[in-house]
Amino acid sequence: MQILHFDIKPHNILLDHLFIPKVSDSGLARLCPLDNSAVSLTAARGTIGYVAPELFYKNIGRVSYKADVYSFGMLLMEMANRRKNLNATTENSSQIYFPSWIYDQFSKGNDIKFEGATKQEEETIKKMMLVALWCIQLKPCQRPSMSKVIEMLEGKVEGIQMPPKLYLYPQERQNDEEISKITCSSSSLSDEIESSEV
Repeated sequence: MQILHFDIKPHNILLDHLFIPKVSDSGLARLCPLDNSAVSLTAARGTIGYVAPELFYKNIGRVSYKADVYSFGMLLMEMANRRKNLNATTENSSQIYFPSWIYDQFSKGNDIKFEGATKQEEETIKKMMLVALWCIQLKPCQRPSMSKVIEMLEGKVEGIQMPPKLYLYPQERQNDEEISKITCSSSSLSDEIESSEV
């Protein structure tokens, strides 16, 4: 059996006296068999800002454990950047949705500097952000499994390729012919993640 939490967010990650994280608040969780790749839900579950898009848009993919991968990606992005992912009060409209701004910076080849961070810390932060960008892909089939996420986080940043362009909602991706041609299969995703570099 596997547990789908449906509410991974900072408030639900508790640290014990040794700073070992514990996931709490399983009120929305569902228990399902390992061989069952999709879950049937009658309503969206979770917290806005961390809820996977397939919980709202049924046409982009089936609800599965990849919903928790998405939530973890949003959590990881916030941890790496020490800020909320959505900031409606910013003066720069490109920074309203922080993951899109991060994606744009990386795709332009810009490094993101953090005041007081060592070179090693900046590499770790960059790795966390790249992994987070993979986790928050619009289509569930484009997101890595959690075992792949762990593998990427434990590996070197040079081994992680730039993920496909981020989209906020399905209508946005229909305007991009190149991305709309992407098909999803588990083998092609693994090859895609491993084949190119940043």
